[in-house]
Amino acid sequence: MTAAQISPEINSGTRPHQDGRISGTEIALKMVTGSFCIPKRTNPLRPLGEDAHFISTIPQAIGIADGVGSWSTKGVDAGLYARELMAKSHLAILSQGGPPTNPKHVLTKAFLNTKAKGSSTACIVTLDHDCLHAVNVGDSGFMLIRGGEVVYRSPVQQHYFDCPFQLGSNYMDSPSSGDEMSVSVEPGDVIVAGTDGLFDNVFENEIEKLVNAGLEEGYTPKSLARIIANVALLKSLDPSCSSPFTTAAKKAGHGHKGGGKYDDITVVVAYIVPS
Repeated sequence: MTAAQISPEINSGTRPHQDGRISGTEIALKMVTGSFCIPKRTNPLRPLGEDAHFISTIPQAIGIADGVGSWSTKGVDAGLYARELMAKSHLAILSQGGPPTNPKHVLTKAFLNTKAKGSSTACIVTLDHDCLHAVNVGDSGFMLIRGGEVVYRSPVQQHYFDCPFQLGSNYMDSPSSGDEMSVSVEPGDVIVAGTDGLFDNVFENEIEKLVNAGLEEGYTPKSLARIIANVALLKSLDPSCSSPFTTAAKKAGHGHKGGGKYDDITVVVAYIVPS
């Protein structure tokens, strides 16, 4: 399947305005958000995979998590941990009653109340007026695209190659280890958040091109998320393609011969529009 073969849902009223640049003034904005997930098909007993996410409309927030697959060697489904962590994060956001929402406080509360075995990366992004506030633990994350170019990407946290920071029942890391960030946004901005199933397989410039093409065609966030996720899947199954994972492996001195990395893939796309 190619991106052109994925039938998009056309966005009739929520496409971001490309000419609505405002700077230096706090304005009311909102995220119009959609998501798409492709679980790995390696274990029929675990059809949901190990990724998890949530979308909150009020307050405005998104969250993504990636259960650490090495737990499977101990008979543990890390997807259960990731899903509980995101469910508890969503509950924590709703319990605050409205903005401003502190993502690190939310993640800390969810972490302390998650009882499943396993561990997970986590990224929570909230919108308050014209500013994104985020916390990120590990190698899930988000990028901000403005005027067709990536203007910000959340930093990756790794102990060493292919071993991300993670929250879990073994308390390897904690929410206090997470990077906190605040990023100003404008009408017309696009947020692309994802797990490493996206960012290990698709380069930044490839995501830029997909977003720009999607905006030109008037795709909804969900349709654009579906296209990006399917491109990530295609590359993850291609043994000869160039990928960010291959580049990172070579830089770290590992003998990865090339191609993508087959994994669960979660993509969340948000258009920033006037509220």
